[in-house]
Amino acid sequence: MIQIRGKPFLEHQLNLLKSHGISDVVFCVGYLGDKIKKYFGDGRKFGIKLRYSEETGGLMGTAGAIKNAQDLLNDMFFVTYGDAYLILDYREVMRYFKKFNKLGLMVVYKNFDKYDRSNVVVEGNLVKIYSKKRRAQNMVYIDFGVSVLRKKALDLIPVGKVIDLEELYRELIERKELLAFETDQRFYQIGSPDGIEEFKSLISSGQIKI
Repeated sequence: MIQIRGKPFLEHQLNLLKSHGISDVVFCVGYLGDKIKKYFGDGRKFGIKLRYSEETGGLMGTAGAIKNAQDLLNDMFFVTYGDAYLILDYREVMRYFKKFNKLGLMVVYKNFDKYDRSNVVVEGNLVKIYSKKRRAQNMVYIDFGVSVLRKKALDLIPVGKVIDLEELYRELIERKELLAFETDQRFYQIGSPDGIEEFKSLISSGQIKI
């Protein structure tokens, strides 16, 4: 809910998604989620359909939160983060995903440790390795912050277990079920003071248009 140009960052993010044809959004909310619900409501005044999945018994991890939202999700859906501004041809990503009978897709960026530590190895059209801790040869890509999943992939997440997306992605990688889609757009995030200042600076310079 941090203010960027007089609006919460999430509003800018929703406007970006809406401009790419995404009009049905589920927010996974936890602590202070009521502030988000109070501002955005059902999304109608922003031109979208907005629903909420609440973690009432404590945080379940990024994958656990999606499992918790399972009943609200379509058979195929995007996953992204609330602190990231990710310029991408979302329609093209979904078209690519639909060409293959796979459970998931990760958008990757050839980073070479530039904007953050690279954490992905790609082989062919699949993610071969994904790890935020372990280094590997040819680890030049980074998780861009957008994925596509089939609801069937959530069957791999035990009910009630605290689990992060990294664990789910590793399971999909082992099963050769995680596609890689490369983008040449870099990612932007406001998860740190430096990230916020960079984002504001790029808006002021016209490099990002909101």
